[in-house]
Amino acid sequence: MPKSAVVKEIDGKLFHSDVLLLHNPKDLAVINDNTRIKILRLLNKEPMYPAEIAKKLKLHEQRIYYHIKLLLNAGIIEVTERKEIRGTVAKKLAPKNLNFAVCLDDKWKPAKSLFSEEADTKLNSFLHPFIEDNKLNATTIVGSPDPHGPHKARARDGHYAIDLALFLGAFCNTPKEFSTKLDVDVKSDKAEKNNMIIVGGPVTNILTEEMNKHLPIKFNEKKNWAIESVRTKKVYTDDNCGIIAKIRNPNDKDKSILLIAGIRFSGTKSAVIGLTRFHKQILEKYKKDEEFACIVQGFDLDGDGKIDSIEVLES
Repeated sequence: MPKSAVVKEIDGKLFHSDVLLLHNPKDLAVINDNTRIKILRLLNKEPMYPAEIAKKLKLHEQRIYYHIKLLLNAGIIEVTERKEIRGTVAKKLAPKNLNFAVCLDDKWKPAKSLFSEEADTKLNSFLHPFIEDNKLNATTIVGSPDPHGPHKARARDGHYAIDLALFLGAFCNTPKEFSTKLDVDVKSDKAEKNNMIIVGGPVTNILTEEMNKHLPIKFNEKKNWAIESVRTKKVYTDDNCGIIAKIRNPNDKDKSILLIAGIRFSGTKSAVIGLTRFHKQILEKYKKDEEFACIVQGFDLDGDGKIDSIEVLES
């Protein structure tokens, strides 16, 4: 059975609760009664028979039956159990929900986040074509944890893709097919001609190393994989520095690549935090349908030894 929910923002965080969607506005009037509200709250604790409700609320049983009939006809409560007592069938009842909403509009749209309109528009544009029509339209690629590639490195940043996936999940449904692959599997399957979200630096992800020459901002192997800006010629060497870049896929110009990578695994973490927590700052200079790249540096502001904030160094 399809579910509905209401979403509420509290102190910048989103909370949700299931809701019963009513299609007849008149049904709301059924709820607008103190006795029926008491019945609903009582049944929410545990299913009960009408006689039990009457005893709990200290009301005549016939009066309870009157309210129960209205709630049943409106589809607000349901029968969970039937039991024959002295030749009659007693019905145990429970509410379908304690939250209610009325739907008058049949034009449903894909769910959006509760960010500001400007940031939301930019973010939606930036995430295209990786997310289209509320569906994930890309493969996320992480480095193999086994020694691989020309550097025989083990990836230590693949788990950061989990945080990225949680973020992207706010904008799309779970795909039917598994959407994450190791870099070595993409190479063996010859699956480079797709929309790809590549996570990890050039040492641990062979796809990042291959795409490096196509990036507006590059990793320089001769300088111990420092990040070098083609535009400003500046070089960034801090391990906590990372890149967030969106480019056309050089293997198929109709596809795109979102690359999130760092000099070291901590730089990849900084880039993931940048996109998922600070995308408004990250995308300030982003323009629709243009290639984009920015350099971020992660910082530990609360002193617990973990990166929790970023600064945009260049975009």
